[in-house]
Amino acid sequence: MDRKVVLVVGSGGREHALCMSLAASSLVSQVHCTPGNAGTAFLATNHSVSATDLQGVLDLAKSIGAELVVAGPEAPLCAGLADLLSEHSIPCFGPVAALAHLEGSKLHAKEVMRAANVPTAAFHVLDSDSDLDAALDDFAGDPWVVKRDVLAGGKGVVVTEDRDEARAFIQSSIVSDGRVLLEAFLPGEEASMLVVMDGSGFVCLPASQDHKRAFDGDTGPNTGGMGAYCPAPVVTDDIRNRTIETIVKPMHTYLCAGEQPYRGVLYVGLMIPESGNPSVVEFNVRFGDPECQITLPLIESDVFELLNAAATDGLNDLEVRFRNLHAATVVLAAEGYPHSPVKGRKIRGLTSIAPTFESENGWVNHAGTGRDSNGVLISTGGRVLSCSATGQTLAESVATAYELLATIELEGSHHRSDIGFRAL
Repeated sequence: MDRKVVLVVGSGGREHALCMSLAASSLVSQVHCTPGNAGTAFLATNHSVSATDLQGVLDLAKSIGAELVVAGPEAPLCAGLADLLSEHSIPCFGPVAALAHLEGSKLHAKEVMRAANVPTAAFHVLDSDSDLDAALDDFAGDPWVVKRDVLAGGKGVVVTEDRDEARAFIQSSIVSDGRVLLEAFLPGEEASMLVVMDGSGFVCLPASQDHKRAFDGDTGPNTGGMGAYCPAPVVTDDIRNRTIETIVKPMHTYLCAGEQPYRGVLYVGLMIPESGNPSVVEFNVRFGDPECQITLPLIESDVFELLNAAATDGLNDLEVRFRNLHAATVVLAAEGYPHSPVKGRKIRGLTSIAPTFESENGWVNHAGTGRDSNGVLISTGGRVLSCSATGQTLAESVATAYELLATIELEGSHHRSDIGFRAL
């Protein structure tokens, strides 16, 4: 097999992890990333095209001779990146816009789950004509779950026991978006399963858990994720099998019934109650971030082969092997994150060596990093980087990740000190 040229679209920690896996593949000759970050620059050739500039991405893919485009974030997929690439016969790891709408609209996702008979929470769709108090009364006694019906980068959800807060968020969301979802609260423990799928079949990656709240003990505001670990002990073999039978298989059948099958990864956000019967909290149409950073290292098989197979309907012919290890990552966030992160500060303590998943001392996934005019490494986003590691046990991988974090300095930064506490 000729070695391939791959283009990764995006600029965060997820894209850095994807570049790490693809750069390590014996089947890949060149990795390109757009727009990338300071970390992807060690593994790939960075370009300055925005992830949402679809024509720009297409032109770049053509100019470098890309034989696979891997879409990191959801926005370009919802805007139709896979559709555009398909018109030019360039394989894309990521679904076409009609199927990416599963993440673009929470209401659409609910309608799909209803059609596919997939378990999820009861809900109301509220707009300016709705009786808000009657709807709030319906789900009283539990925290209220309010979800914006738009792409919100993982931050469009409020879970609160404060009726006034719930009502205010409902009202502001109706003003900004036209409608909003109010859901019944699902008790239990959250976990995520990443499912790579195409028209021929699917592959379930090890389940993970992330920490969405900013501060220890799952307190503070929701973020894009402050850390994660994999595999998640809460997803036992029995729960995994139930998830596949009641959620993954019906969704695969539904998503591959149309003219264009789902080609990419489906992020299945699970709620696991005491009964052990999982329900879907949400779907995303891309790798989670930071779940991607600790799931890819557990794939023993060639990751390019997996992603390329999914983009070209070849999954059914592929045997995917996994490492019998644990992985954990801890996010280092900028001062002020998630509300108004301070950017442009120097990052000290990081070596400039291109990382590998085999490192005994862990590795750093860059997210919001760049270079100033003097070439000095600086923060450019809210989640700046994540310190990741594998180990024979979860405790070992968490300890290594924190040891690595202790060597890095970023003024005003913060991180959680309890990643993995539910399992540990």
